[in-house]
Amino acid sequence: MDQHTLPRAVSRRRLIMGAAAAGVAGTAASLLGAAPAQAAGDGFGLRIVGRNENGGRLQYYRFATDAIEWDPAVNILLPDGYHTSGKRYPVLFLLHGGGGADFRTFHLQDNIVNLTAGRELIIVMPDASTGWYSNPVNSLAGPRNWETFHIGQLLPWVEANFRTFAEYNGRAVAGFSMGGFGALKYAAKYYGHFCSVSAHSGPASLRRDFGLVVHWANATSAALDLGGGTVYGAPLWDEARVSADNPMQRIPSYHNKRIFLVAGTSPDPINWFDTANETQVLAGQREFRAALGRAGIPHEWHELPGGHYFRHEMFLRDLDGMLARLRRAG
Repeated sequence: MDQHTLPRAVSRRRLIMGAAAAGVAGTAASLLGAAPAQAAGDGFGLRIVGRNENGGRLQYYRFATDAIEWDPAVNILLPDGYHTSGKRYPVLFLLHGGGGADFRTFHLQDNIVNLTAGRELIIVMPDASTGWYSNPVNSLAGPRNWETFHIGQLLPWVEANFRTFAEYNGRAVAGFSMGGFGALKYAAKYYGHFCSVSAHSGPASLRRDFGLVVHWANATSAALDLGGGTVYGAPLWDEARVSADNPMQRIPSYHNKRIFLVAGTSPDPINWFDTANETQVLAGQREFRAALGRAGIPHEWHELPGGHYFRHEMFLRDLDGMLARLRRAG
C-alpha cells in the first residue's frame, strides 16, 4: 500500500505504541481501581486520542500534536487520596533517558508507584524518544519538537486539568541520563518554571572534550528519533543552540534553585556503553559543580560506586529534598 493512502493517525508506530500503552493502562486500571476520575480535556495544542482515567493513582494519555509527527503519551501519577482530598499539589516533571526508553519506563522498570507511595506530589512522566529534550536543527522523520511539546503544551495542559500550583514554587524537574540533561536544560532556559532540579547520571557540560556530549546527542538522535536529522546540526553545529542548552553556560540561571546531582564513579570496564556514558557524566558534573561553587550557588551532590543507572535510593533522597523545597499540598 502506498504510504500516502494510510491515514496519519494509524501509522505502524502509533498502532504498536497504542497497543502497548493500552495493555499497561489496562493493568493499571485493574490494579489501582476502576472508578472514573474527572475527564481531562483538549487544549494548548494537544488533542487527546487515547486515555485511561481511573480511580487509582496512574493515569495515561496520548495526544495528537503538531509538535510531534507521531502521537506522544504521558503517564501521570497522582498522590494517594487525590480523588477525594480536594487539595492542590506540587508537580514533578520526571524525564526518562534515551536509547528506547519512553513514558512507561519509570513505571515498568523503576516501580515508581511504590517508590512514591505516601508522597503528596503529582508526577508527570512524558514521552521524549531520543530527542534530547530539544527542538532539533533538522528532522527527516517529521516534526520532533520535544521542547515545544513539554514546555509549551504539556506543562500548561497539566496545570489546566489537575489540581496543581501553577507557580515557580509548585514545580520541580528531574531526570535520568538524557533526562537529567533535559532537567538541567529546562530549569535554566525556563528559569521561572522550576524551583528544584535534579540530574541522576545526567550530563551537565556539552562542550567539554571537544563537545563529546553534543556529538553523542547528534548521533543518537539521528539514529533513534530524527531519521538522520540532528539535534544541533552536523557537521557544523548551531552554536547558539548549543550555548543556550549547555548547563555550563547558564550558571547564573541556577541561583535560588534547589539542585541535586548524582553520578557513578565505577562504571563496568567491560561494558563500553556504561563506561563511556558515566565517565563523561562524572567529569561534566564535576565541572558543573565547580562552576556552581565559584558562583556561590548551593547544591547537593553525590558520587557513588557503580555506573550508568537510576539509583532508587538516591531518588528517594531526592524526593525528600524536593518536597522540602516545594510548596506543600493543601
